[in-house]
Amino acid sequence: MRPAAALRVVHEPDIGIDLDAAERAAGQFLRALGIPTDSESLSGTPGRMARAYAELFTPRPFDLTTFPNEEGYDELVLARAIPVRSVCEHHLLPFVGVAHVGYFPGERILGLSKLARIVEHFGCRPQVQERLTKQVADWLDEHLRPKGVGVVIEAEHTCMTLRGVQATGSHTVTSTLLGNLRRDARSRQEFFALTGAHP
Repeated sequence: MRPAAALRVVHEPDIGIDLDAAERAAGQFLRALGIPTDSESLSGTPGRMARAYAELFTPRPFDLTTFPNEEGYDELVLARAIPVRSVCEHHLLPFVGVAHVGYFPGERILGLSKLARIVEHFGCRPQVQERLTKQVADWLDEHLRPKGVGVVIEAEHTCMTLRGVQATGSHTVTSTLLGNLRRDARSRQEFFALTGAHP
């Protein structure tokens, strides 16, 4: 058996993180909104804010491990309900939900945990859901070269549920289909049926 192939994945560009500057800015931000930070319970909040956002915005490197598709498997491979967490780039408020990621293998198959890693990777920056969905699909298409890729993301956006219209309980659904999942109606129907999403 031929060995697995691995591609090291890192987020670019690496602009570095200055936690001290972020903590000072967080303190100024809170005070500008009329929230004093000199009480015992709030004195550490700017630092906690800085560390929390640094964690949200820092993807973990991982190896994209692929294996030869020696059996010629050509049916849909699908990972359902992968947790999604990201931050809306318009308000810097979180959105959370699930992603369903599937592909029809070509010459290589992917280590299944890597589907979740790829979703996490692209979620770790200020995002819009439409872009996140397409980035995951395009990245898999480019690096795995499958016969087809499908990504559906269902998420609740707190910028929509906690502020503004306050549409509590609403969810946004986005999808990207490439290759035979876009061209072939039966493959597309199978994908949506297995994800439980409705096109």
